Amino acid sequence: MYTIQANSSGTRCIEVSDENLRTIEKYALFRHLIDSNGIVDENVVEKLRFNIRSLIASQEEDSKGLLDLCIDVIYHNNMKAFGLQQLIKLYLTWFAAQEAEEEEDA
Repeated sequence: MYTIQANSSGTRCIEVSDENLRTIEKYALFRHLIDSNGIVDENVVEKLRFNIRSLIASQEEDSKGLLDLCIDVIYHNNMKAFGLQQLIKLYLTWFAAQEAEEEEDA
């Protein structure tokens, strides 16, 4: 379980699980999410929410992972642009650690 800071003052936090991060990886939710300017703002948060809603609506299989991600993280009351930026940083760190672990096992 990881904790990300949801605002710049550090008074609000969001808990993120390994399963949440695996769901982000499985559906490549951050791919092509941020525009070329590299700025994470409220429009990016809404774009991510729209993308996840369309994924859930179009799936015929179980979408429990996506629903859990929405409930726990994406639609959390504290999730704003700053929180999403922190989530992306956490994901990149987590993903790099996963790749390093796979290389060690190989």
